[in-house]
Amino acid sequence: AEWRKGATPARWKEVRKKFNDAGVDVQILCYNMNLNTTPDEMDYAFQMARDLGVRAMSCSTTVTVAKRVAPFADKYKIMWGGHGHFNIYDPEEFAKPETFREIMGFSKYIGVNLDIGHFTQAGYDPLTYIPQIHDRITNLHLKDSNKPDKCGVAAPTQPWGQGQTPIKEVLQLMRKNKYRFPANIELEYRIPQGSDSVAEVAKCYDFAKKCLA
Repeated sequence: AEWRKGATPARWKEVRKKFNDAGVDVQILCYNMNLNTTPDEMDYAFQMARDLGVRAMSCSTTVTVAKRVAPFADKYKIMWGGHGHFNIYDPEEFAKPETFREIMGFSKYIGVNLDIGHFTQAGYDPLTYIPQIHDRITNLHLKDSNKPDKCGVAAPTQPWGQGQTPIKEVLQLMRKNKYRFPANIELEYRIPQGSDSVAEVAKCYDFAKKCLA
């Protein structure tokens, strides 16, 4: 808390310059919050996003917290995307289209960080959902997962190309419709023995490039 008090706008501009100088285009600030996150810390998160110059924020949290976040999104006029997961049985989790619609009703600056892998695990089709809310999507998370089984149980995330998530079709839809939100690789499957996260992200990146070749 003491360190945050001293983090001035100039400090975050310095941080942004370091990324820029390294050739890294930072578009999304992921700042997760929970029921214990104070109003001061929420305000700080939006100040950081503003001073970093990102296009939007992403957050894994709950419906209750999203409602508390809305006034800060309005204050700073910065898009905040609730990160989707796949537990459709928890009304506090962003998993169903109905839940996303609920949080988007809190503010015009509340949007969706749609995880197309988790959305598939929840039993929904990202390919048909994205066009419905494209103007409220902050960013996508790309991963490959399977649809739930007959008992409604979601299978683990798979190496890309081994699941049922329409990664290729989603990327081609983005290109066709000229959507401007970024699609971020999120490595979540089990890393094979003898490999590491850097090598696996490279495989995912190559997979994505082939989808758009």
